[in-house]
Amino acid sequence: MARTKSARKRKPAGQSWPRRILRWSIRGAIAFIAGSLLWVLIYKFVPPPVTFTMLGNAIDGRGITKDWMSLSRMDPDMARAAIGGEDWNFCSHHGFDFKAIQQAMAENADGGRIRGGSTISQQTAKNAFLWQGGGYFRKGLEAWFTVLIELIWGKQRIMEVYLNIAETGIGTYGANAAAIRYFKHDASRLTATEAARIAAVLPLPKKREATAPTGFTRRHGNRIAGRIGVVQRSGFDRCLR
Repeated sequence: MARTKSARKRKPAGQSWPRRILRWSIRGAIAFIAGSLLWVLIYKFVPPPVTFTMLGNAIDGRGITKDWMSLSRMDPDMARAAIGGEDWNFCSHHGFDFKAIQQAMAENADGGRIRGGSTISQQTAKNAFLWQGGGYFRKGLEAWFTVLIELIWGKQRIMEVYLNIAETGIGTYGANAAAIRYFKHDASRLTATEAARIAAVLPLPKKREATAPTGFTRRHGNRIAGRIGVVQRSGFDRCLR
């Protein structure tokens, strides 16, 4: 009789696995949310010491050259060049520019030059917290971190981090390190042309040089230089003032 009662109380092992999986999934989700929130909060005040992109390039023998400069010290034309070259709607969107994404998808489908629709906020999230490359999983994480930095950092901090950790040459990161490398002075004294040339390097930093650029890099840099005044006069940089 005792054996029968014991058998009734004892549940088959298979029935506990769904609950265990659910319990560990909830714990993992809570840990991820809490960890990512803390990570983003720390980077609101502390410059990212290193990124996965930097580490990957260092492993490949490219080294890491960076020199942090606050946005307030950096020549404002550098941020304007980034907006004019990468993200016209930086100050008006909340991390995602859906119109730009749709336009990029349409152009890519038509067989034109492959381009992305990522905003500066998305690129900053990727550069600061994730790795390069595509894939839906990484894109999902990028979206999550984009939402967090928009909510916690604000536009000025996003631009500041972007202009300090974006790859601007082989083994070179940030506008200030780029200015020293290419123009032999820091980013507080950039001319509009110099800022535009650095911005023109950003999409393909391993293949483009800001010093005496040729071909597409030169043309693109000239276009960005012409946009800097438009960005300023039209207030596309209003969130940074």
